[in-house]
Amino acid sequence: MALIELDNITFSYAPQEPPVLRDFSMRVETGDCLALRGDNGAGKTTLFRVLNGLSFPQRGQYRFDGQEITQAWLKKPAHAKAFHKRVGYLFQNPELMLFNATVREEIAFGPRQMGLSKDELQTRVEDCLALFGLEALAEKAPYHLSGGQKKKVALAAVLALNPELLILDEPLAGLDRGSRSQLTELLEELRQAGKTLLLATHDDALCRELGAELLEMTAPE
Repeated sequence: MALIELDNITFSYAPQEPPVLRDFSMRVETGDCLALRGDNGAGKTTLFRVLNGLSFPQRGQYRFDGQEITQAWLKKPAHAKAFHKRVGYLFQNPELMLFNATVREEIAFGPRQMGLSKDELQTRVEDCLALFGLEALAEKAPYHLSGGQKKKVALAAVLALNPELLILDEPLAGLDRGSRSQLTELLEELRQAGKTLLLATHDDALCRELGAELLEMTAPE
């Protein structure tokens, strides 16, 4: 069974607007690494919103691990908790994800919502701080950080949940050379560990390094 199944989904942001996605279908198996390519307006970010249960298609079906994902299904707290524990999403603009008082609290927020024990919560936070070299920034306010540091914090917060599926929108944008190399190595380690990766990226070197399958997207006519 595919991890992700999209069957002829159509989505528009308003009834009078043309669809951003029209009759779009896709299959992703567990452990796949898929890079989405396409110009602005091709629907990459919209597709990611659908996959994360933030937007819902007007037509077609989205199934995650065999379960159809609908607005009604996700309204049940137990369903939403289980789903969002398995799917991690890094926004292109990390500032949209950061709202806690400190970096430590930002990383702890997701696991705390999932009900992890105090000891496991602390272990995950410390591991993620170390993984991204954020120990010295742990008590800093995220909005005081640089763009590259904010992206690291946002990704650390996503990985703290240990999701099975990682959806990353331009993950290397705004990072310096050293941080880009570090993140590329981390993504390769996650791929080798069996994580499923979906990326929107124009970085050819990253795609080659990860051995990503390419999916070209175009705006519907």
